[in-house]
Amino acid sequence: MATVAVLVGAGGAAVWTSGNDRTVPGAVAAGVDIGGMTRAAAERRLADRTMFAQHGPVTLRTPDGTVELPPAELGLTVDVPATVDRAIAARTPWRSLLGVLGGTTTVPASGSIDRTVFDGAVQRSAATLTHAMVDGAVVFQAGRPVAVEPETGIGIDLGAAAAAVAARWPGAGTIDVPVRQAQPTVTAATVAATLRGPAAAAVASDVSVTGGRTTAHITPADIGTFLSYRPDGHGGLAPQVDRPALLTVVHKEVGAVAIKAKDAGFDLAGAAPTVVPGTPGRALDVEPTADAVAAAVGATGAHRTVAGVFGATRPRVTTALAESLGIKEVVGEFTTGGFAGDSGVNIRRIARQVNGAVVLPGETFSLNGYTGTRGAAQGYVEAGIINHGRPDRAVGGGISQFATTLYNAAYFAGLADAGHTEHSYYISRYPPAREATVYDGTIDLRFRNDTPYGVVIQAVADSSTVTVRIWSTKTRDVRSITGPRSAVTQPGTVRVSGAHCIPATGRPGFTVSDTRVITDAKTGGQISRETHTVTYDPEPTVVCAK
Repeated sequence: MATVAVLVGAGGAAVWTSGNDRTVPGAVAAGVDIGGMTRAAAERRLADRTMFAQHGPVTLRTPDGTVELPPAELGLTVDVPATVDRAIAARTPWRSLLGVLGGTTTVPASGSIDRTVFDGAVQRSAATLTHAMVDGAVVFQAGRPVAVEPETGIGIDLGAAAAAVAARWPGAGTIDVPVRQAQPTVTAATVAATLRGPAAAAVASDVSVTGGRTTAHITPADIGTFLSYRPDGHGGLAPQVDRPALLTVVHKEVGAVAIKAKDAGFDLAGAAPTVVPGTPGRALDVEPTADAVAAAVGATGAHRTVAGVFGATRPRVTTALAESLGIKEVVGEFTTGGFAGDSGVNIRRIARQVNGAVVLPGETFSLNGYTGTRGAAQGYVEAGIINHGRPDRAVGGGISQFATTLYNAAYFAGLADAGHTEHSYYISRYPPAREATVYDGTIDLRFRNDTPYGVVIQAVADSSTVTVRIWSTKTRDVRSITGPRSAVTQPGTVRVSGAHCIPATGRPGFTVSDTRVITDAKTGGQISRETHTVTYDPEPTVVCAK
């Protein structure tokens, strides 16, 4: 049975019923007056009025800054039925009388926070609302110590921030978010003392690294690339070495005093080849040398000179190996000529590079791999080339003539072809289907030493000819059979404009084959017979447009 009470006051009488499903008179929730209403009416009014709170921005504020975010992005929602339940549950005789007399009862709005959404939104706003603590340190710029001054940081306690927002939303437009301070462990005085003391001493002079008769120098600028002074966890600063950066410096500066092992070679100037002994090298042992350098950085005076750690290295071709290779006679030779003066510069340059190259049994020789880049920095000049089937000029022009000469020398030595490319159209000073072109880094000339003996390449060039000889022990005889030309194609005419145009008279293209027959030098028995067919494009007639 419902309990009924009569409340009498100066203004008349009011009735409070404990079982009445109405909100307490004077109830205010989320700033909305819902006092004395039925549940349905209170929910309608509260839902209408809280739509703004549900969609309007919430401003979070810290000493560093503010951010404005929609409630949904903070995971905030208002529970209207639960809030009305609170307003109904607040009914007591005295609160009902207070409401009748014009007083108000504040009913906290019932809301909820999705902590996963809220925490994520606050963390994404950290750059605006907080700043990181900066601990004191000393770093180096261009070999000079520079102070990193300590700075107090502030951070957000996500739990306290969520509680603060839940307590004030909805209703408050701007909410102060609790923050916590992060204090540096190193003081400005400690930074200053380190800057003037050990940091200054560390870059006061070079660290010298001796290596035999030579000395490498690790300069203050070098030291600054791998050294810094960082918090030691006890309020002080301790030296810290960036190991990869230290190793880079040691590789660059100390590695320069290493000595590369020299392969044994051959003197081919006399009547018979003679072995030129190889010499061992000296390679830098980087890790222990780096340890010694790091220790010397903190020392002074004579202690800043340390001995580099080196180990002996053997040549790829030792003297004993060279003497066992059977280098005693010319087994293949070829000569070409008729090149222009600028091409001759490049031909003589590459001949000097390749002269004396040793190819061990089973090894493959790569012309591009052996010479490396052939550019102006390596002594090569601009000369004639073939560019998309017509004459042009580029640095390194003429090297294909050397490639053709080397290819034929290896051909007649009976060595295995490991890859070559012919010119796009036929050049009359070369044997048809038995020539090769190269291009720096892309088109290569390769052959494999498939004999049990070593091979030495001798290359000699003068102003008009280039000769390549292959020295080894003769085991094979080689015969070349050139077939007839067929499928002749006539040239067309192209018109070219520009200063680089080179006029040319067209020549027919054709197909031709070359057969290499290799026989045993002692028995005469056939070892192999291979036919290689090449189709040359017609060389166009080039007309330079004015």
